[in-house]
Amino acid sequence: MNRLLPLAFLVLAACAYARKGTPGEVPRSKEAVFVESVSPAEVKVLATGIGVGKKLTKSALLDARRCAVYFVLFGGTDPLLQTREEKEKFQLVKGKYFSPERLSRYITWEQETFESRVKMEGGKKLKVRKYFIVNKGLLREDLVADGVLTARKEITQALGLPVIMVIPEVPKGESPIDAMAKDPKLKQAAQVIESYLTARRYDVVVPEQMETIGNLAEAQAALKGFEEDYAYQLALSVGSDVYITFTVQMNERYVGSTLVRKGMVGVRAYETTTARLLGTETGYSRERPSPEAVVVEEAVHDAVDKVLSRIMAYWKEDLERGVQYKVIVKVEGDFDEDELDDLIMAFSELLDELAEDYKENVVTEETMDYLVWADPEKFAKSTKFYRALRKGFAEKFLDGKLRRININRKLLLLKVTRR
Repeated sequence: MNRLLPLAFLVLAACAYARKGTPGEVPRSKEAVFVESVSPAEVKVLATGIGVGKKLTKSALLDARRCAVYFVLFGGTDPLLQTREEKEKFQLVKGKYFSPERLSRYITWEQETFESRVKMEGGKKLKVRKYFIVNKGLLREDLVADGVLTARKEITQALGLPVIMVIPEVPKGESPIDAMAKDPKLKQAAQVIESYLTARRYDVVVPEQMETIGNLAEAQAALKGFEEDYAYQLALSVGSDVYITFTVQMNERYVGSTLVRKGMVGVRAYETTTARLLGTETGYSRERPSPEAVVVEEAVHDAVDKVLSRIMAYWKEDLERGVQYKVIVKVEGDFDEDELDDLIMAFSELLDELAEDYKENVVTEETMDYLVWADPEKFAKSTKFYRALRKGFAEKFLDGKLRRININRKLLLLKVTRR
């Protein structure tokens, strides 16, 4: 019996210590909201902390700091930890990320005063709210070093860096390049987004010509339901993996004799080969008596950071399936109905052999449209995949020859002619 007393004492002491809060525990409060993106590496959040024990204010402040970091890791629409595997790995190292030392490393600024300070449960608990700026980039680096997140370098070694194109959103049939030339706000917003991307080390392609769009539009015009979408065509023609479209709206009013402006920027990211929407966000600037350029830049920063994290999530998913290509084949020449059936079946059998997976979008007598996932070790370059297609097609369909119209890193625009 006497031997059990020391053990019981240790258990009770440990429980009491846990109630007071160990240096590396997760926050009691999970209540936080995203405020704005301060820079490509930093975000501002409003976090809540709950204090317990004798030193209520100190305990509440520590919990609020932990809550701010916890939100960047798990909360909002674009947390750092997104997959189940990442969250499971984090559980093994979570203690050190919430220690006071690590919190000081990640929190680069905090509000000097409290937004609110309320006692609860008859003064036994204290609830506080404060603004914090958290270095999301530094947090990501440490997660990569601990093996929780996959290093961007590992992803890009397999698939290359994602190439991104930035253009304004315009009505169908209108040219986004012409729109930027006419509206300085659109041009400036594009430059801000491009700067943001290059700061994150993404490859950015700037569309300045539309020479290859004619061939693409001609090939797609035979597809059912085709609409003239220059943004989609531009992205395919320049070989981008993702394209970002944006809108800019400026509201002005007088406060007394002072003209103030408030900017609103909508940002959308699309997967190029499918035009699938990856993410959409709207950013707002504060209402201020500033030039249009300043207001637009602030609104862009507020929106683009969230969209970029979704692009990286898409890139991880794409790595698992393989390198992705859009394959469009125009059928030229006088083929009869039986020959057309043989041609289509021959090309499908060829994709069964060469591709990891593929999706048959549309097949008509004039055009075949496919989305293909290929082994990056065999077909990291589109020219290698075209070479294999051309050789295999010649063996399977003797009456026709596969030729190229235009090839880039995402699009293979081909044609079949009679031998």
